[in-house]
Amino acid sequence: MKKTGYLLFAFGISLLIAILVYFGIGDIFKALEAAGFGLILVAASHIAPLFLDSIAWQLLFIGPKVPRLPLLIKARWIGESINSLLPAAQIGGDLIRARMLAVRGYPVAEAGASVLVEITVALMTQLIFSLVGIGGLIYLGNHNLVKQAIIAVAALCLGAAGFFAVQKKGMWTKLLDIMSIVFSKEKLEGLAPDAKALDEAISKLYSQKNVIFKSSIWRLVGWFSGATEVWLALKFLGANTGIFEAVLLESLGQIIRGVAFLVPGAFGIQEGGFVLLGSLMGLTPEIALGMSLSKRFRELVLGIPGLIVWQIEEGKLAFGRKNAKKNAAKDGKGVDKS
Repeated sequence: MKKTGYLLFAFGISLLIAILVYFGIGDIFKALEAAGFGLILVAASHIAPLFLDSIAWQLLFIGPKVPRLPLLIKARWIGESINSLLPAAQIGGDLIRARMLAVRGYPVAEAGASVLVEITVALMTQLIFSLVGIGGLIYLGNHNLVKQAIIAVAALCLGAAGFFAVQKKGMWTKLLDIMSIVFSKEKLEGLAPDAKALDEAISKLYSQKNVIFKSSIWRLVGWFSGATEVWLALKFLGANTGIFEAVLLESLGQIIRGVAFLVPGAFGIQEGGFVLLGSLMGLTPEIALGMSLSKRFRELVLGIPGLIVWQIEEGKLAFGRKNAKKNAAKDGKGVDKS
């Protein structure tokens, strides 16, 4: 699995380089140079969706112990950094999010359930957001691309529905049953209570329809706020476009990223998609690629510090476990001597 991730990552990077070379790296970087310090503002604009998405996540904690918003923002920031910059097929960061809560004493089942249900909420609201893009294509009169967009959204819809269905039917307990075919039941016995608790936490969370609705509203607002990044990027790159074009590009761009979820960071796929979409709105390939690279710049500016913070956190955990083992060993020796 890890080998496949690296191969897809290499494929994406190769495709990105090929696209840049084909359309002229020099012209693209001239456009970025013209944007100058505006790229910093483009990167900073991502704070809005990060904040809104974290509120949507916080609402999914229905137990007595609700994580503080700053912790959830930090966990989401690190999770996004992992998904954007590492060959993790855009899911590794979500596992780390749940882990960051679990190691801080939050119930493992509740932490895991909140992340899994939040992913479902994100998928469902992304589908709603994608309808805006399809509506924009119809308005522009590109019926050929409308058909392709509808097929892509239908595929995402099936994936989201399938993911929701397996969660509702006790995904983790059933997964253990499948694993028991290969591994002995004795080896899996310790995992059974955790899997059952996670399935119960997920089922309990889905029964809170008002909570799911509120979380979905915040998540949907987060999707729309992401268009600010596109609008600012195009503005600083010198394109004469408005907020309608920005929302359209962001909406359809998210469909492309969703379909290409197996390619880490959707490298190359995103760039090719923006060139195609940009041509519909009169954007030159240089401007469209400059806008996509502005997003990549944001991923680097926010992602590299996120990865560093993550490694510092992991280092502290490892150091803490090492000290705990040493102290336990000392205590053991002390008992023997007495």
